[in-house]
Amino acid sequence: MNRLLAVTIVLGSLGGAHAANPPPTDKEYTVDGVARKALVSIPATATKSDTPVVFAFHGHGGTAAQASRSFGYHTLWPEAIVVYMQGLNTPGRLTDPEGKKPGWQSGPGDQKDRDLKFFDAVLASLRSDYKVDAKRIYSTGHSNGGGFTYLLWGSRGELFAAMAPSAAIPSRDGKELAPKPVIHVAGENDPLVKYLWQKATMDKLRKLDGCDAEGKEWARSGKLTATQYASSKGTPVVTAIHTGEHKFPEEAPAMIVRFFKEHPAK
Repeated sequence: MNRLLAVTIVLGSLGGAHAANPPPTDKEYTVDGVARKALVSIPATATKSDTPVVFAFHGHGGTAAQASRSFGYHTLWPEAIVVYMQGLNTPGRLTDPEGKKPGWQSGPGDQKDRDLKFFDAVLASLRSDYKVDAKRIYSTGHSNGGGFTYLLWGSRGELFAAMAPSAAIPSRDGKELAPKPVIHVAGENDPLVKYLWQKATMDKLRKLDGCDAEGKEWARSGKLTATQYASSKGTPVVTAIHTGEHKFPEEAPAMIVRFFKEHPAK
């Protein structure tokens, strides 16, 4: 068996090697007078030990419950606090112009920054109630949720150790981004967020992070192949490419958890 594939398979089964946490529970936060919700998984040790935090964002039209099932970060990394936040009905940049489905603000100032404020409120609450490891805070999301991960990178980047957007590109051409470890997941046949757009983003990320021109295979599982580009700044870029369309690949979460574990903030 390919050694990299074996590593990925082991990562995918890590949840079974630990005592299971309770299922993510509903939490409510009031932001500018509006009730906002999230599903939150809290390890039993979170009040005693420094604990990583993973924020995970569903795509446009999705839900926190769907994200918890399809991403499954709380099972892959049971030692981490995992937050699946729920978006509000929001006009989409590529679909749903009337905003009949839940999603996330697309850029700075959009929707009066209601989702950035929501993130701020959740993180403040976690820091108040638990021992959050400031060097291990991460964000990931798919599609519109990946775009919001890019927005968090640009607007709150100093808080995060590494990022993992999928099927997304940043607003404002990524000009607000500062160097940071990142794994970007993309489908070569994505009909919605075109692969050509995403490739241009990944090229810019490698330049931003001071990466080598040539990469080395970092992991492979199913149709998903991840290539790592070493960085002179200590901020490597991993491109996780699959042959599919816009759907989030089931092999991606294990790779994302591995990447996060490898990259605490310095």
